[in-house]
Amino acid sequence: MKFIDYIKNKRLSIGLLIFALITIEIFLMIYSFGNFVKIYIPIILLLTYFIGIFAEYLNKKRYYENVLKILNELDEKYLITEIIKTPNFIEGKIQKDVLEQVNKSMIEQVNKYKYSQEDYKEYIELWIHEIKIPLATSKMIVENNKNEVTLSINEELDKVENYIEQALFYARSNTVEKDYYIKKCSLKEIVNESIKKNKNSLIQEKLVVNIHDLDMKVNTDSKWIVFILNQLIQNSVKYMKKDGNAKIEIYAKQGKENICLYMKDNGIGIKQGEIGRVFEKGFTGSNGRIIGKKSTGIGLYLCKKLCDKLGISIELNSIENKETEIKLVFPIGSYIDMK
Repeated sequence: MKFIDYIKNKRLSIGLLIFALITIEIFLMIYSFGNFVKIYIPIILLLTYFIGIFAEYLNKKRYYENVLKILNELDEKYLITEIIKTPNFIEGKIQKDVLEQVNKSMIEQVNKYKYSQEDYKEYIELWIHEIKIPLATSKMIVENNKNEVTLSINEELDKVENYIEQALFYARSNTVEKDYYIKKCSLKEIVNESIKKNKNSLIQEKLVVNIHDLDMKVNTDSKWIVFILNQLIQNSVKYMKKDGNAKIEIYAKQGKENICLYMKDNGIGIKQGEIGRVFEKGFTGSNGRIIGKKSTGIGLYLCKKLCDKLGISIELNSIENKETEIKLVFPIGSYIDMK
């Protein structure tokens, strides 16, 4: 806040002061006061007024500079009203009171939507658990009545089950920290579990899976990593080439500070200009618009979100019409030091 700007803001009171001084001078001239009095009174009034203005300016300047400093240092800007002191001038008190009322109203509205979102999340989770019962029953009926038709139905039921699982993990993705258990897990067991979950579609599409060099352990939550790999395998199946030579290779490498899990396929790949956007929510790219693929743009977005929550890096590289490689990077010794 500049002093010249503060003076400009006081131009009305300065104009009234000048008018008052001119009026006083006229009266002093009418009653024939001495020149000393005619000069002394205006000077004292002007000096007193401007000293008062300058002192008021310094007081407000210190206060607002302190407010801006605190605001710039705060990560949560809305907490400013809880930290700043109540000023000793009326405009500042009014402003602080207004901010407190606005902040209170904002918190009430945020809590309202937060509770509404939590209720919806609870409903979705309950619905998902309920829908699993008729789904499991349907799969059992199919298992006991195997024929060409029921096998086709079973394939579609697997897709439904995968979408239900995706919806469940999506609902929980904002509260991963409340629903994970970090421990030392075998990469081979995690990968085998993921392949087992997708065995029907892998067999149906005659997709060869080559796993090797997985005798390593990482500190993570196996349930969430199995889900992430499940999404990646489903993508490979969805975008495989129909040339009878489709394959997936999964292996790991250990470095000094991390363990990298690689998953590579020889599918249709991704255009170079789209690689940087594959983890964006709802991004389907040109592959997602191919007839029959029906991409939602949620799978890779959810993988990235869960990896960030778990402290795992995920990277994707691809060559169109040749291959796609995804790398999960597990920091060694992350979260806790497992014995």
